[in-house]
Amino acid sequence: MPPWTDRKGRLAPLKLAIFIGLFLPGLWVAWQWWQGDLAPKPVTEALHQTGAWSLRILLASLAVTPLRTVAHWPRLVDTRRMIGVGALAYVLIHFALYIYDQSGDLVRVASEIALRFYLTIGFVALVGLTALGITSTDGWVARLGSLRWNKLHRTIYWLTIFCLVHSFLQSKVDVSEPVIQAGVFVLLMGWRSLQARNLRGPLAMAGLACASALGAALLEAGWYAGKTGVDASRVLAANLDPDMAMRPASWVFLIAVALVPLRLLGQKRAPQPRARKVGGPRAA
Repeated sequence: MPPWTDRKGRLAPLKLAIFIGLFLPGLWVAWQWWQGDLAPKPVTEALHQTGAWSLRILLASLAVTPLRTVAHWPRLVDTRRMIGVGALAYVLIHFALYIYDQSGDLVRVASEIALRFYLTIGFVALVGLTALGITSTDGWVARLGSLRWNKLHRTIYWLTIFCLVHSFLQSKVDVSEPVIQAGVFVLLMGWRSLQARNLRGPLAMAGLACASALGAALLEAGWYAGKTGVDASRVLAANLDPDMAMRPASWVFLIAVALVPLRLLGQKRAPQPRARKVGGPRAA
């Protein structure tokens, strides 16, 4: 059935909107290329943009389950597979552009992947995501069994870490977006940890917001300290200076705080339990 329909073959507006939305970043990159806005190195710029979008969409697929639970939006889970396959599509386009950038020389591509760590780890992520994409169908669930299938697809967390490391290493100087993405990943993983421990109250959510923002700040400070020699305390201080532009940790904190109104909305959307009847039928 078409990806914009539900299991009964009916049009699902949410799935249709997300299906169309997944094409927009690629069309935007293609339009920029066509208009010459990616000069002077259009292939290199398109390579970077498709890589960035693949990681954004991958994180969006990991956010489906938290958003479904927080906002009490059951139908959102039906879009998770589509979003994951969309992320894989951008990863494959990203790799195809890299091959094109190397003039189609597959021997050179293979040697570069073997010799450069950030390419090695990126290629491992590519192979892993391709395996998950191939086995994402209902037929593969039946072949592998739900237990083995779930075990295989839980590797998505490790593959996302590989993608984040690849993004950090190829960013070189400005790592603002990779830091935000890493902070969001910590937020999503932290949410899953809280759910497993049945910690869903506002205090737990506030602690998660602070912890994910702090993690982003420490990661940014550590990266610049190790890569450029900048004093880590200066980077941490910049996160607390209101006169400075918003740092990645601030964006992560705002994203985490946005879960609070979604939680309140979800509580309103959730069906209320029926009141039990007091007493029984009167005796005749």
